[in-house]
Amino acid sequence: MFRLLLFFLPLVATLGAASRPNFIIILGDDISAADIGCFGNAGVRTPNIDRLAAGGLAFDNAYVTASSCSPSRCSLVTSRYPHNLEMAAELHGALPPGIPLLPQLLREAGYYTLQSGKAHFGETPGRVTGPAVAAFDVMGDGELDELAGGKSGANRWVDRLRERPRDRPFFMWFAAHDAHRVWDAESFTGMARSGDVQVPSELADTPETRADLARYYDEIMRLDYYVGEVVRELVHQKVLDNTVVVFLTDNGRPFPRAKTRLYDDGIKTPLIVHAPAVIPRPARTAAFASTIDLAPTLLELAGVARPATFQGVSLLPVLRDPRATVRDYVFAEQNWHNFAAHVRMVRQGNFVYMHNAWPERPLPGASDTYYTPSAEAVKALRDTGRLNALQADVFLAPRPAEEFYDLSRDPRQQDNLALAADPPAALSRLRAVLDRWTTETGDTVPTRPTADNIELTTGKRSELRRGEPPGAAARAAQINAPGPVRAR
Repeated sequence: MFRLLLFFLPLVATLGAASRPNFIIILGDDISAADIGCFGNAGVRTPNIDRLAAGGLAFDNAYVTASSCSPSRCSLVTSRYPHNLEMAAELHGALPPGIPLLPQLLREAGYYTLQSGKAHFGETPGRVTGPAVAAFDVMGDGELDELAGGKSGANRWVDRLRERPRDRPFFMWFAAHDAHRVWDAESFTGMARSGDVQVPSELADTPETRADLARYYDEIMRLDYYVGEVVRELVHQKVLDNTVVVFLTDNGRPFPRAKTRLYDDGIKTPLIVHAPAVIPRPARTAAFASTIDLAPTLLELAGVARPATFQGVSLLPVLRDPRATVRDYVFAEQNWHNFAAHVRMVRQGNFVYMHNAWPERPLPGASDTYYTPSAEAVKALRDTGRLNALQADVFLAPRPAEEFYDLSRDPRQQDNLALAADPPAALSRLRAVLDRWTTETGDTVPTRPTADNIELTTGKRSELRRGEPPGAAARAAQINAPGPVRAR
């Protein structure tokens, strides 16, 4: 029955109150775009996600604003850059009060709003806390005890769809714990075949690494199963045609040089929008998109005015015409996540520029990337002097203060052209763009940053003592300027 949905429906120019669209955001956890079947990894079998993309619009250049769990999610629901949320720019940092949230605005407009699965709008992964409490009619699935051990958190999604009131449009936040470590794929364990595993060049190709990646694949395939269950229930209720289903992930895979980092494996998200009443025909688009653009898009579709605090732009022109563009630049940032960091990135076209405010520090990633079987295999190569350049990256200190890559010829981002004797002219241009974004959005480098809460060599944890978050010195939580969006 789902195959019938691949036939496109006429474009709906306006949506009246009686036919306001429903919204479902399905959010995967710690999954790189490159690890979804329809985005290039045939070894990960994701037939339900692939069909969702085949019947909607798949974005080949969509980016999160931070490759870190809670900052990415807070940014998505507020349409603000992480440093414009100050403490929420850091892992488990609380959302500041008084900033409108997407589900809150929809609830105030008459939508039934619900959270099921992982929340992580700030302090805790499972419970909805802080300002987000007022954003939902129903919340609470995915409590910490239910998520312990890496359980999916998706087991209640279909029930929640069945329990909804039928006289109100709905917004549902369906966020899985898949594929966050630790692995616990239950009946899905062993779905990945050893020969299917693609070992990225920054990892060591060992049996331990392949087993680690296979369990990661298993959890992605479990998420795919629940995506299919949600779509089947929408079809059963005869509401899929008027439901905008958005699929994406919060950040990249929990392996070295991905999660927390600003390379594509960390910040590229497999964004899919399935909206039969809006998208004239299934397609793929090369248009740039940032996750801060989702909230303005959904509000526009719902006929709800966007608040002044939103920094994103609506993707509706791209939904209607995949050849359209709404932004020339995407930005992302790396802040504290177990280890102190302040790295900023801008991409324009195929050029990527990064600036590191603390090049003297290593960038090992997160605790669940640096102390894993895959990371231990890379450390073994280090100890025997057999690392390639990408494998050596997580140990490098000091680091270059600037990095510049041409993705058209260097998709793995391993040839840092900022170190070339004759750097490309685009380097100075993007340096100026990033400087402008920094100034206009109020980004700052903390003078008293949050310290590492893990001892790097031993993995021993210490008490977390919060310091100054990025943006605090400029009171960035009160700044609404989006910085550069289109090239002049």
